[in-house]
Amino acid sequence: MSSSVPSVAASSPKRKPRISLAIATAFGLGYIPKAPGTFGSLAGVALALSWLGRPRTLDLYIHDTYFVVTALDLQFAVLLGVSLIGVWTASRAAAYLGAKDPQIIVIDEVSGQYLTLMIGGLWPGRFEAMHIFDGARSLGNLVALPLNWKCVLAGFILFRVFDIWKPFPARQAESLPRGWGIMADDWIAGLYAALGLWILRALGL
Repeated sequence: MSSSVPSVAASSPKRKPRISLAIATAFGLGYIPKAPGTFGSLAGVALALSWLGRPRTLDLYIHDTYFVVTALDLQFAVLLGVSLIGVWTASRAAAYLGAKDPQIIVIDEVSGQYLTLMIGGLWPGRFEAMHIFDGARSLGNLVALPLNWKCVLAGFILFRVFDIWKPFPARQAESLPRGWGIMADDWIAGLYAALGLWILRALGL
């Protein structure tokens, strides 16, 4: 006679990772019934437009050493932060939901779309040496040029196309473990879209 007593693991409810779910769903956008990925991409556009093309620098003095942090430095820091936090929260959310890539997780679209517009905004990049103190020069900083509304719209459309199409090796990247598989295919789609945006800008967009 078999026992009908459930195991401890089966009877113990999972603890809901509320913070991870909030971030992984882009604070609720992932719960939108139709096209949550599109709304996640729009969040990436909004994040990008808050930084891209702004001539902003931050002067720092640390132990009598002078540093100039540019807007581009901050953009890369934001991208890195969103990407790493995305991997962590997507991993936890997927484990809780019991699915490899749940539809409600859209932090990957936020990260991929931001990557598209950030990299796309670097064309045509240029190096500018800044004068520091008595004629000394910095090594130069790659300057992000402003994106007009046509470029932003094109970047949005291109990213959505590549995110759905998943050209090589985006689809293969989905097999990576945990949050890496959720995020990596969107990073690759973002790079493809950025390349497409460079081509459009070279053609005069």
